[in-house]
Amino acid sequence: MNAPLIKRPFDVARVREDFPILARRVNDRPLVYLDNAASAQKPEAVIEAMAAAMRGSYANVHRGLHTLANETTTAFEAARDAVARFINAPTPETIVFTKGGTQAINIVAAGLAIQPGDEIVVSVMEHHSNIVPWHFLREHKGAVLKWLDIDDDGRIDLDALDALIGPRTKMVALTHMSNVLGVETPAADIVRIAHAKGVPVMLDGCQAAVHRRVDVQALDVDFYAFTGHKLYGPTGIGALYGKPERLAALAPFEGGGEMIDIVERERVLYNDPPHRFEAGTPPIIEAIGLKAAIDWYESQDRAAIDAHEGALRDRAMDALRALNWIKLHGQAADKGAIVAFSAEGAHPHDLAQILDKQGVAIRAGHHCTQPLMQRLGVTATARASFAGYNTMEEVDVFIEALHKARKLLS
Repeated sequence: MNAPLIKRPFDVARVREDFPILARRVNDRPLVYLDNAASAQKPEAVIEAMAAAMRGSYANVHRGLHTLANETTTAFEAARDAVARFINAPTPETIVFTKGGTQAINIVAAGLAIQPGDEIVVSVMEHHSNIVPWHFLREHKGAVLKWLDIDDDGRIDLDALDALIGPRTKMVALTHMSNVLGVETPAADIVRIAHAKGVPVMLDGCQAAVHRRVDVQALDVDFYAFTGHKLYGPTGIGALYGKPERLAALAPFEGGGEMIDIVERERVLYNDPPHRFEAGTPPIIEAIGLKAAIDWYESQDRAAIDAHEGALRDRAMDALRALNWIKLHGQAADKGAIVAFSAEGAHPHDLAQILDKQGVAIRAGHHCTQPLMQRLGVTATARASFAGYNTMEEVDVFIEALHKARKLLS
């Protein structure tokens, strides 16, 4: 049994000490890393957990009978337990390890039984990872995508959602938090409306799992996907939660070892979930790293981190609102610590490059949300996104860097 995690009082200076990369300089300036919505930095606990597993106790999992195989299998399955606790899944068997949020959504989309004319409801602010898999169903199986609109801040109309769900709807697939606008969707209401019509719900939680406490049982959601690398963990690892009956109804995503029970010349019997969806050697070291990330995060005062991230967001947005040459995209109340904006007379790519020269890392582009960019009437935006290790002083450096960029581009 795992020992209970000891919560540490929040102190941003102490938190920063856990992240070695934050001490480096970029272009002879202190690094100000504001690209956390794309991928967060890693604490020493994650780095060391992965290195220790490779140094001292590595083997393939599940099928070995020797000591190293047993040790690694125990560590791997402990990671599944940690993920289940993190999102309050009912059992570890409801957690499928994946390469990331993208593969998790693809597993669900590919496993559905779809007939021509069946419908999938998505919104215009989805990440491409929650659009393209459904387009595959449109291209290959004749499914129809039904698009839910948003207002300028990313809020959805629940009545419009209800109207989109019909007798041919097979899935409602929506983000839990926009990776551009930061808006948190009313997930519990979305699930309630869809379930009233007998339709399952898939939530993309890649951003929400970082900035909100997720309880899949309280939400009553059918499928939930998130990724490790935005959650202070490594790349190459994510998780799919599914209700047991929903996972059991999905066709396998890939074929190979581990996902089978019996293989004969004339037949194959598949393994039970979650192993049915984990063909081949899984991301063993990455899963161990994800557990270390979850343990690190859960050892913090998450309420204090959430409040700190909100204060960072508010400081940045207040400063940007004061600039008549900046347009903010997404100003919903209590949104995540994600700030997207456009600057008059400056392409986002130019802004990002100039800020990089000053040590400030932001994201620029369409953020894998081209339908959202079309809805907002832009081709790209700049985006600053905050984590618990960012500081108020870094927000000020970011704003000062924007002023310098404005002078250079005017």
